[in-house]
Amino acid sequence: MRDEKHIELLIEALLADPENAGNPLRYALEELYAEYRGLLHQIDRIARISDRFQSVSQEEKQSLTGRYHKQLRQLEKIARISDRYQSMMHDMNEALKEASTRDALTGIGNRRMLMDRLKVETARAERLNRPLTVALADVDRFKSVNDAYGHEAGDKVLVRIADAIRCGVRDYDLCGRWGGEEFMVIMPEITASEGAHVVERMRSAIAEIEMQAHDTPLRLSASFGVAERRPGESISDTINRADTALFEAKRNGRNRCEIAA
Repeated sequence: MRDEKHIELLIEALLADPENAGNPLRYALEELYAEYRGLLHQIDRIARISDRFQSVSQEEKQSLTGRYHKQLRQLEKIARISDRYQSMMHDMNEALKEASTRDALTGIGNRRMLMDRLKVETARAERLNRPLTVALADVDRFKSVNDAYGHEAGDKVLVRIADAIRCGVRDYDLCGRWGGEEFMVIMPEITASEGAHVVERMRSAIAEIEMQAHDTPLRLSASFGVAERRPGESISDTINRADTALFEAKRNGRNRCEIAA
């Protein structure tokens, strides 16, 4: 019963979360949940009928037995249906959780997933005194692509760059879209200088992307800022130092990587 109540509370929280308002899975979950509640109502009603059957007089018991077993079979059928719906709602709940942590355009992690992972990795790095490196990437002159070729072309650029970054990370790293044309890579267990080598692979891969907009070749590049977490440093401070290094990369000519001081 506790597990069922926990699932119900999770679903109600997901439905009430304004961040899920535009999610295409929300309507399906809402309908399934309404059907499930309706089935619970039927089960409760049949249970009350069953209780009344048990209180009838002994003289009527013989004639009511057949009806009772019929209702019982119906109850078992509804219970099986309810079990299937609970399983479906559990799967839907997992799908909604996945959707809430993935960027809809690029398919990589979104800001929420990045922050959740940063909290875990920062706590781990602090506890074990292990290195943790964060990189921020910003697409160079992205506004000019949108202005010249439209937002559809800009979206395609972001997807291609996200793919290049995803292919460049190690198996235990996490990349995601930090916002707009900015991306983040979380790299546990390596220093800033080691992380810069990983980032250089991404930078080179982005510079080699071949694509066109309105039959015009596009030359793409991105600038990177890399920061290694200092002992006792907060998540915000690490991100701010990576952002400062990214600004230096932009100021020093773009299409390059700078390591935070």
